Amino acid sequence: MSFLKRLFGGGSKSSDPEGMYFYIRAHKTGEVIRVRLHRQNDLSQTDDLQGYFARKIVVGQKSFDRLEAYFEFDRNRRFVSGEVTGGELVEREDYEAYLAAQAQQSSSG
Repeated sequence: MSFLKRLFGGGSKSSDPEGMYFYIRAHKTGEVIRVRLHRQNDLSQTDDLQGYFARKIVVGQKSFDRLEAYFEFDRNRRFVSGEVTGGELVEREDYEAYLAAQAQQSSSG
């Protein structure tokens, strides 16, 4: 379960209690993109009423390639699984490392 918390930034008190954050690495560019889902507004109930799902089209800043993310949640709106076409889910630490590398590149060049 700790992997799931690290994956979308859970586990700490936040000033955004309704937000769930996921991190996606685009296969084509390597860019890591942060995606926010709102617990109440972005989740749709499944047809069998046993859980929720969300679909997001994600576009990074490096490229206009579109990634499609699909997330599944249980009936308590807890993350169960995710799938990304054109990319992969990564952890928050990967996002922070990507941002640090981008900042270092811009300051040295």
